[in-house]
Amino acid sequence: MDHSHAPVLDALAAYHDTGQTPFTPPGHKQGRGADPRVRAVLGDAVFRSDVLAISGLDDRASTHGVLERAQELMADAVGADRTFFSTCGSSLSVKSAILSVAGPLEKLLVGRDAHKSVVSGLVLAGIRPIWVEPRWDAMRRLAHPPGPESFEAAFAEHPDARGALVTSPTPYGTCADLTAIARVCHARGKPLVVDEAWGAHLPFHPALPTWAMDAGADVCVTSVHKMGSGLEQGSVFHLQGDLVDPKVLRSREDLLGTTSPSVLVYAALDGWRRQMTEHGRALYDAALELAGTVRERIDSIEGMTVHGPEDFCGPGLAAGLDPLQIVIDVAALKTTGYRIADRVRADHRVNLHLSDHRRINAQLTHADDENTARILLTALRDVAARAPEWRPAAPPVAVPDPPRLRLEQVLLPRDAYFGPTEQVEWDEAVGRVSAEMLTPYPPGIPAALPGERLNADVIDYLRTGVAAGMVVPDAADPALRGVRVARED
Repeated sequence: MDHSHAPVLDALAAYHDTGQTPFTPPGHKQGRGADPRVRAVLGDAVFRSDVLAISGLDDRASTHGVLERAQELMADAVGADRTFFSTCGSSLSVKSAILSVAGPLEKLLVGRDAHKSVVSGLVLAGIRPIWVEPRWDAMRRLAHPPGPESFEAAFAEHPDARGALVTSPTPYGTCADLTAIARVCHARGKPLVVDEAWGAHLPFHPALPTWAMDAGADVCVTSVHKMGSGLEQGSVFHLQGDLVDPKVLRSREDLLGTTSPSVLVYAALDGWRRQMTEHGRALYDAALELAGTVRERIDSIEGMTVHGPEDFCGPGLAAGLDPLQIVIDVAALKTTGYRIADRVRADHRVNLHLSDHRRINAQLTHADDENTARILLTALRDVAARAPEWRPAAPPVAVPDPPRLRLEQVLLPRDAYFGPTEQVEWDEAVGRVSAEMLTPYPPGIPAALPGERLNADVIDYLRTGVAAGMVVPDAADPALRGVRVARED
């Protein structure tokens, strides 16, 4: 296919060139009705290109097939059979994917390190999750994706499971052995869904980890806005093979998605595909070279250790690592990643990807260069040098051993979430069944799910985490003075 074309962008240019006059939403009418103070911040171009997808970008019957052609080009660019665009982020795309595999009360194998958006889909659909344990690094207190042997064991115990979902890469950049997991699923005629939200760039350079479609996955969800050039909420989901019906997948997306998709988001997805097909290899040659240099320079900062494959990959750990996710251990500075992240933002106006009780993560993409690398290194060197002066010291986070982090699922997530609930004091929540997600964010992996029985270790971990700077935004009480639990007779 000719990837020099960008159907959405071409149609948008034609809309402007032909002098269309809308008597449709959006009500700002190409910005003419927008507050000048808003236009001064956002710019006129944003409003000028914020048009309807139907009776705007395309005609009433979509006879020009603008979106369809853009999706076909995206599928061709990455080697998928079908591709669907979403303007509601991968949070919606992954829900569409799992609802196309399993329905109410049906079983789905899910890696327990799944993002909260996956759990939301389980709640909405009433799917019965069969949790597959991640590979835990007990020394570093970090989870890596589950291995194929864990999915094999889960299918052996639950042969009626409709399929499997795994997250790869994780927000820390660690990857599953997707080829082996797909083999386990396909030996039983079951589909594999991969939440590859952090892997939009993977198809475009051979030095990056193998991406889901090349590994044999049936459905792959990716967030183009995370590691690509998309706008926020720009997501695509790819499909191959015959284990998932494309009509069902499209129907699930239509059920959950907006009827007012953003043409701005569509246009950015379309343009990113063209950019990657024409220049992706060269852009990631440069990005990977820069990442190697930045890793070496940060690793030379006293008190900071950059993790590489030698730390995260190997037997019982991850199968691969995205080198553009620069994970830095700051435990030697006697502080937390939360405090380091806060200080580099306050003192240097540098925003880090994620932070936890002992790590920070600087995400590089093809957009970074020597200038942004210099800004990052200057900020990290400064906070590392000044960390011993910080008073009071950061309070410790009580991270339990991995087995104590794992909670028993005693109710369906849907039943616990929508059933009778009550708010109890935190010290009364031990032994009760959670009716809410309790999620350190970012990265957004819930420590407790609706339907899981809370123990003292997880409550202590979350409360000490909040005291140290952890954010738990989805809790009814983000300060965790109380917890929403299922009401019990």
